[in-house]
Amino acid sequence: MSMSLRVVVPPHPLIGHWLTVLRDQQTPPALFATAMAELGRWLTYEALRDWIPHRRVPVQTPLAETEGTVVDAAVPILVVPILRAGLGLWEGGRTVLPAAQVAHIGLVRDEASGQAHCYLDKLPATIPANAGVLVFDPMVATGGTLLQVLERLEAKGVSGQRLRVISALAASPGLKVLGERFADLTLYTACIDAELDAAFRIVPGLGDAGDRLYGTEPDSAPAGG
Repeated sequence: MSMSLRVVVPPHPLIGHWLTVLRDQQTPPALFATAMAELGRWLTYEALRDWIPHRRVPVQTPLAETEGTVVDAAVPILVVPILRAGLGLWEGGRTVLPAAQVAHIGLVRDEASGQAHCYLDKLPATIPANAGVLVFDPMVATGGTLLQVLERLEAKGVSGQRLRVISALAASPGLKVLGERFADLTLYTACIDAELDAAFRIVPGLGDAGDRLYGTEPDSAPAGG
């Protein structure tokens, strides 16, 4: 059976609203952080809709016994925010998954070559065979940053339906790269932009997510892609 990368762009007005706030060059860092967190929250909610482990249980109401649904706490969830701006997305996702284990990973992209290099890897030595893994990548431009993270997870036995990615924005060239290497991947994003410019930036995009989130000057801190 052939497989292809599954990219989900939820048609929710609030997702469109917060993405528009992120795109606006006049948005100050504080509001940018709010918009990033809100996108993280709504995209996490959508990503978990048919994925989060749950089970049916009996429950006694004040009037009668019935049956309800609860999240299955016996199945662990590992969250992997890609630094820096992945933390902004996870800030919102954390309100949906407050009990998830978190493992940070940081990559910096060489602006000349577009290649990403890892400077921090806090992935656990072993990941339980039944664990679900959510990766928070602020933007998928060339796909190189996310590709490296997925390959590190693959080396620990995580791939396929156990894995989902949440990204504020994705570019078609990066998605093509991901699809060629991880055909069974599912990715949730607010929008797909068609192009990258000569500096490997998403166009029209939203600028450098890390710089705008933390109010730093361009090229003064690591950025992913």
